[in-house]
Amino acid sequence: MTGELEHLAELIRAKNEADLSIAQLLGRPALSGNIGEFVAARVFGIDLMPSGSHAGYDGVFCAPPLVGQTVNIKTYSRNEWILDIGKHPCDYYLVLTGPPGQTRVRPWVIESVYLFDSRRLIPQLQQLGIKIGVATSVRKQYWEASRIFPARQRSPLDLIDDQVAALRLFSAS
Repeated sequence: MTGELEHLAELIRAKNEADLSIAQLLGRPALSGNIGEFVAARVFGIDLMPSGSHAGYDGVFCAPPLVGQTVNIKTYSRNEWILDIGKHPCDYYLVLTGPPGQTRVRPWVIESVYLFDSRRLIPQLQQLGIKIGVATSVRKQYWEASRIFPARQRSPLDLIDDQVAALRLFSAS
């Protein structure tokens, strides 16, 4: 038993050192959502709000074609087709996800990115009688229609090569 605890303690020390380095880079705690906001801001040209707890949205797009639009950035280690939709309005939800499905291991990776226009999505969900809030069930077809990475035909936002390369830095493969 002591050998397992010693090994776990070593791993936790390494994790804590990595978290400290990440927090220093981010200027915020090394939490999944903060990492996602940092990556999204740099990849998609988003000015983040000074406070990590701003009501409704995390930032504002400062690059075309979405200049001036507010965005709530979500980061999920697995894509379980669930979206946390807040009561405060935003123009878009930008969602970075790992692979689909459930698992015990949840690494921080980006396998897909989705851009939901909240002004279209929320009324569609309400028409279907879906309760809006934390853990809102969103039909897979809406996820697929909103996918911007990996690229698909008729994507709501076409990415340039530099954006694709930056997102691929965080993929599992």
